[in-house]
Amino acid sequence: MLRKRIWTLIVVGMLAATLLSACSAPPPVGSPTLVPTVAESAVAEPTVALVESPTPAVPSSGGTLKILYSQAITVLNPYLSSGSKDLDGATIILEPLAHYNQDDQLVPALAAEIPSLDNGGIADDYRSITWKLKPDVLWSDGTPFTAQDVVFTWRYCTDVATGCVWTSLFANVEQIEALDAATVKITWKQPTPNPFTTFVSRSGLILQQAQFANCIGANAMQDANCQAANLAPIGTNAYKLKEFRPGDTVLYAQNPNYRDAANTAFDQIEIKGGGDPASAARAVCETGEADFTGNLQVTKAVLDPILAAGMCDTVAGGSAGVERINFNFSNPDPALGAQRSEPDQPNPILSDLRVRQAITKAIDRQMIADQLFGTSGVPTCNISVIPQAYASTSLTCARDLEAAKALLDEAGWLLPEGGKVRERDGKPLRLSFQTNINALRQSEQAIIKSNLADVGIQVDLEAYDSSVFFGSAVDNEHTMHQFFADLQMYSNRPMDYGLDSYFQAWICAEVNSVANQWTKANDLRYCNPAYDALYNQFISEFDSSKRAELAMQLNDFLINDAVVIPLINRLTPNAKAKSLVGPTHSSFDSMFWNIATWKRVP
Repeated sequence: MLRKRIWTLIVVGMLAATLLSACSAPPPVGSPTLVPTVAESAVAEPTVALVESPTPAVPSSGGTLKILYSQAITVLNPYLSSGSKDLDGATIILEPLAHYNQDDQLVPALAAEIPSLDNGGIADDYRSITWKLKPDVLWSDGTPFTAQDVVFTWRYCTDVATGCVWTSLFANVEQIEALDAATVKITWKQPTPNPFTTFVSRSGLILQQAQFANCIGANAMQDANCQAANLAPIGTNAYKLKEFRPGDTVLYAQNPNYRDAANTAFDQIEIKGGGDPASAARAVCETGEADFTGNLQVTKAVLDPILAAGMCDTVAGGSAGVERINFNFSNPDPALGAQRSEPDQPNPILSDLRVRQAITKAIDRQMIADQLFGTSGVPTCNISVIPQAYASTSLTCARDLEAAKALLDEAGWLLPEGGKVRERDGKPLRLSFQTNINALRQSEQAIIKSNLADVGIQVDLEAYDSSVFFGSAVDNEHTMHQFFADLQMYSNRPMDYGLDSYFQAWICAEVNSVANQWTKANDLRYCNPAYDALYNQFISEFDSSKRAELAMQLNDFLINDAVVIPLINRLTPNAKAKSLVGPTHSSFDSMFWNIATWKRVP
């Protein structure tokens, strides 16, 4: 009974509806607010909105749901891309076993119920979890969905040659088996306090075995039929693919074989990609040309007048991710050829902790927040800001130019008389800094470039189209995965409430390299055995209060070792037409997690 109570405090507590920024103080661990009831079905009510309008009672059906996405979708196989745009696009077709709703609760998708100790789904020894599947679920081609499809998806992703970018989610899996057509059992390599890292959320979508059976391994990216499947997966969700122009437009039609097809509201969904977030915001909030746009990553000066028009509702809550700068611990020098940014080639400048600390101290987070983000983001010192119980409050990160200069002096990077750029051994302190093309991010780059110039660091700015930067490393060299620069900026958020996979992104086993086709989670090439040891403690800890303490220690370890620079805890909203009912925020899932319930009202 004691172990069951511990489990209730840990795992059910992990599903708590606790959302806030990193600067707030957490409540006592184990308080009643951390033990909610797991929802039995998806909730379709709107989340907390910055601008809220009354919800008309009678929904209408038919027509096209028009969505604008400034980052164009390039692939619909969610295992070949880590970009939110592609995962969101795939979520409209494919489903996981369970989704996270707007209250951070797990709700069944393809599963009939959420496993627990009480219903027998979680084993008493914490070595396995058993999922019961919904009966009579069909793929959009009319064939039955079974447990074998789940088992196949695991085998597909864990074959190294496939190039799956989510192998980290299966790192603790010993075996996945179909006990019968409607029952899946996952056995872990070791007892785990967080069994919901696999086949949950937008990173756990299930592929159809019949369609991808010949696509395991090298065929995944090379075989013509597999390439076609990557662009047109067969799914179980309310909509199926109708037409796809990669880098431009995706058109979805109703799936007549969906289990609740009678209540599917729209004849079709259109996601138009490209353009810029400001234009997308205007189309929803000023002209009414579109119904929904995600990620209003627009500067405060541009966004505020658009929202003031009063023609849309904004959907926000929790955190939309931490805007951060990653240091490249490997050497991105093109002169290295095939060894460029390989883990065994240390960065000649950034391998020095003092230089990384100096860069961290030179950046003015408050200026970035005030000038660019406004109410859609707050400065943070932490890389982990949700859930509340895991957020550290021990760190400070005010700008300190004199401390930054002293660290650079100590590291041997000195300003020549009358010069503006520091030098050491005749070489200038010059760094490359890349991100995706986005007006807000280019404004951030400009502030950071100026901040670093104040301490004698020259920064060369690079920016690439979002479809390239967040795309597959197999296709181009300008991706965040290959990281052919000294610094790179993007935002990221956890895939699960327990944060196992989130903190896993900095362990040695996840270091990216050409050997693993740059599909691992650690794009920084950071490797520290002390961090790995702390991480292993975290994922093995069953006591809820100790687990929270370890999460804070992991956060603080990364910040104190100047591995990553958290900048802004993004509160970035989405925007919906006032006539659209259904969109909600989800801190740990796709914004389309409940797309089957979206409707338009008169």
